[in-house]
Amino acid sequence: MTPPTPSAAAPLEVTDESVAKSPTPSTHKGSEGRSPGRLAWNRFKRDRTGVMSACIVGFFFVIAVAAPLIAKLYGKDPYTTYASQRPELLNPFAYPSGPNGGMSSEFWFGIEPQLGRDVFTFLLYAIRNSLGIALAATVLTVVVGVVIGTTAGYLGGKTDYLVGRVIDILLSFPSTLFFIAFMPVVFGLFVAPDEEIPTWLRATALIIVLSAFGWASIARLLRGQVLGLREREFVEAAKVTGASPGRIVFKELLPNLWTPIIIQTTLMLPAYVTAEAGLAFLGVGMIDPTPDWGVMIARGASFYTEDLTFMLFPGLSMVIFVLAFNLLGDSVRDALDPKSKR
Repeated sequence: MTPPTPSAAAPLEVTDESVAKSPTPSTHKGSEGRSPGRLAWNRFKRDRTGVMSACIVGFFFVIAVAAPLIAKLYGKDPYTTYASQRPELLNPFAYPSGPNGGMSSEFWFGIEPQLGRDVFTFLLYAIRNSLGIALAATVLTVVVGVVIGTTAGYLGGKTDYLVGRVIDILLSFPSTLFFIAFMPVVFGLFVAPDEEIPTWLRATALIIVLSAFGWASIARLLRGQVLGLREREFVEAAKVTGASPGRIVFKELLPNLWTPIIIQTTLMLPAYVTAEAGLAFLGVGMIDPTPDWGVMIARGASFYTEDLTFMLFPGLSMVIFVLAFNLLGDSVRDALDPKSKR
């Protein structure tokens, strides 16, 4: 008869060391308990390009908001023609007498030819006005596009067909050409041909026209998303409980549409910045003496053969902002939709 083996007869000795080495549930934070927003934020923070772009965009918006304060501390404004008060600032050919467009400790970015306005404060207010118009147009476009797109997709039938045809017509328009053509029409509705168009009307008309031709793309995207979501189980469950169409749209559908809405918004705002500047450059948007990116570039184009300085600052600042916002949009898209790859 063979004696029992130690593994079968001897009791196992339990020590603190063996307890420490025994498998235990993992205590590290996993992604299972985090919300989609938290996961997207963590992915975005790891994207250095996105973080840097967000800082640049934030800097521009801070400059836009604080433009009056900065101009007050700087001691100048964008409307005063300093050359009329001090003729020595310009040479006999009406160009700045100093080098590099008259840049000095008094005039940081120089002065404008012929009129002698301060370029630095003019640029501050140009950023403020251009970003304000583009931001207002973006918000209005998103609101109209979300309302029309979700309504058409949820109701379906004749409503969806009618909205779809309107969207197709708007998307077939050459937007830049119609911007130029419709601006005088909008002005003529409120101001007589022999009267001067006020600045507030020009800004309002720009916002309305940009939004009128811009909502179709986001509405079409959301309409397609809603067509797929309205057949899902949670929507059917809401209908069974007697929820109204408005509650279903705002409580059930919209929370699932934030990702495409945010992505479209980040792509739309820089497009509106360039569109607004282009209209101002062509003379159908904001006009001189109102500070605007397009106005500054148009003025600089008249003098760049003699000195590039007057076009350098507005052109470079607009390129930096648009590039940073486009990169930010790509980073936001990747953070919200990790399956997409650049």
